[in-house]
Amino acid sequence: MNSYWPEFLTVALIHWLAVASPGPDFAVMIRQALFQSRKNALFTSAGIAAGILVHVSYSLLGIGLIIQQSILLFTILKIAGALYLTWIAIHCLKSQAGGIHVAAEAAAPQSGVAALRLGFLTNALNPKATLFFVSLFSVVISPGTPVAIQAGYGIYMALATGVWFTLVAVFFTLPAVRKGFNRFGHWLDRLMGGILLLLAGQLLLSTVSGAELPSGPSTDTDR
Repeated sequence: MNSYWPEFLTVALIHWLAVASPGPDFAVMIRQALFQSRKNALFTSAGIAAGILVHVSYSLLGIGLIIQQSILLFTILKIAGALYLTWIAIHCLKSQAGGIHVAAEAAAPQSGVAALRLGFLTNALNPKATLFFVSLFSVVISPGTPVAIQAGYGIYMALATGVWFTLVAVFFTLPAVRKGFNRFGHWLDRLMGGILLLLAGQLLLSTVSGAELPSGPSTDTDR
């Protein structure tokens, strides 16, 4: 077991660099924390963590390699991800002026299940996350590492992701933080919408241009 610690520490370092990088997960998390209740923000963080388990599962099963090597399947995944990001972005861009509290009251009520689903789909439909985990499990993690150990890595990454976004949720739902964002919260929301639109456009552009898939692991599951 001790022989796998160096590999685990490498996986943990790469994952932390990736999960802390700004991207769709982070943008959605900030919006949830500022415009929804802390409870819903925590549900969204749990959904993002659950999305990690999807990537880990198909990577362990070898399905990720099939997706990576199939132009059709990966194109479908990128289009689905781009459309979902666009849908979220449109809601962000419709944010109204008047402060966070006014904007939150104007927003449609969100259930805990909807908040959980938002986080889950945002992460699970992220093609960059697919590439990250397929590369991680095929390049960084040795093929000789037992499946049980690899699964342990995956569970750790899901839990670590959940902890990170829980901290983000707690911080941005603090009354003092919300008060600081109150006057220009709608502009932040619109900025997040613009970022998500750019990410969606990048996905669609890479689909049209037929950009090659990277062969090595990236340190960014979100961007």
